[in-house]
Amino acid sequence: MKKKKKPLKYTLISIASVVGFLLLWWLATDVFHWASPQTLPSPVTVLKTFVTKLTDPRPDNGTMFEHIGASLQVALSGYLMGVVIGTPLGILMAWYKPVDLFVRPIFDLLRPIPGIAWIPLMIILFGIGLFSKVVVVFLAAFVPCVLNSYTGIRQTKDVHLWVGQTFGASNFQMLVRIAIPTSLPFVMTGIRVALGAAWTTIVAAELLASTKGLGFMIQQARGMYRPDVIIAGMVAIGAIGALLGWILSIIEKKVVKGARVK
Repeated sequence: MKKKKKPLKYTLISIASVVGFLLLWWLATDVFHWASPQTLPSPVTVLKTFVTKLTDPRPDNGTMFEHIGASLQVALSGYLMGVVIGTPLGILMAWYKPVDLFVRPIFDLLRPIPGIAWIPLMIILFGIGLFSKVVVVFLAAFVPCVLNSYTGIRQTKDVHLWVGQTFGASNFQMLVRIAIPTSLPFVMTGIRVALGAAWTTIVAAELLASTKGLGFMIQQARGMYRPDVIIAGMVAIGAIGALLGWILSIIEKKVVKGARVK
């Protein structure tokens, strides 16, 4: 059965929304001058700054590529740690009651604390180096991975487990062959949520404590009153976040066959 293609009109609507936003921005800044160029630069100015910043380290002593590389290094390191540790832990908590009873009190205590709230403590403990930011990102990504993998395992239908028991499957076999495969949509949702949390948290961490990264670039530009650099950094953050989400959606389609990816 052939997969239905997305209607062209929907694609055009999406393109029109972006074009309309840029057009309004351009009219407000370059045509009607509703905003001062010193406070809100035009999209043309931001584009020029973005292209220049790719190779020019001024005004923050780092090119756009250097800042992007620094941010990705920290974000992906903490994110992968959160996925590798959080997902199996959530599965074990849902399947084995003693594990749930042992871990849940600490997890419930840590869960409401947002990732950025850990930044001051990490700075005191580990300084403003790589490790402190990786830990902050890890904590932000860890929680959604645990929650969604836990929920996915708990959603396993009893009838499937009864069938496994009828055929003599052990508890571990039912976990590996029944519970985990049926929980994959929930697990992948947790991994996607964790990616957004990790990327958002590293930018916030770099705003407060860093010497490189997109958040650091934005913070430095704020101090120098360079809104064009600030917006260029925001564009880079949004574009990279969208790209990472798109890559993960492709992986999700391959892992969760037949799952609808929105």
